Amino acid sequence: MSSWTQAGITVLGEKVLWTDLAGNILSLGTVWLAMRRTIWTWPVQLAGAVLLLVASISAHAPGNALKQVLFIVLVSYGWARWLRGLRESRELPVRPATGRERLALVATLAVGTAAVALLFANIPWLQISWSPLANAYIFVGSAVATFAQSRALVDFWVIWVLVDLVGVPLAVKSGLYVSGAAYGIFFVLVMAGLRDWLKQYRRQRRNTEPEVVAA
Repeated sequence: MSSWTQAGITVLGEKVLWTDLAGNILSLGTVWLAMRRTIWTWPVQLAGAVLLLVASISAHAPGNALKQVLFIVLVSYGWARWLRGLRESRELPVRPATGRERLALVATLAVGTAAVALLFANIPWLQISWSPLANAYIFVGSAVATFAQSRALVDFWVIWVLVDLVGVPLAVKSGLYVSGAAYGIFFVLVMAGLRDWLKQYRRQRRNTEPEVVAA
């Protein structure tokens, strides 16, 4: 009898793990919740990360599994940050990153991708001899986007767009077809989220401008 972690359904001749399916459904829900800036974003994202961790281990995709472990840590951090932000304000305050913050995000993405690609290419147990750079880009980009999200930076949506552009073909090549389809749906939702957060930021600025003038 196969393990529950290997259970799934067959779609177009390809096996789809239920953990991969459920994890990606929760991940899509996370994007929808993030658009609304609700604290439920984080527990749902945490549950999705745990399921995708199981799916990645079952699919022998150690790089993706490590990404989910990192997500679990970052999601816990983000959850705490948003709780503090919501305690201080009725609505979560969002903002674009400063020039210095953007430089730090881009530098982390570039340096981190290069470093992780070397690990993926040279550490045997990671077993990523093909596309180590693309895998590293997804790994680091996802982490950077989640960190920016934890700080309520509008820019996190832009980072997710850049991750999605590589995530679709990489997931399909790994055999995680549901993940590949989810990345495509993510792209549409992320663009909508970016628009929504920009509107929210402009609304916040309009509400604070009279206070600045009065001061």
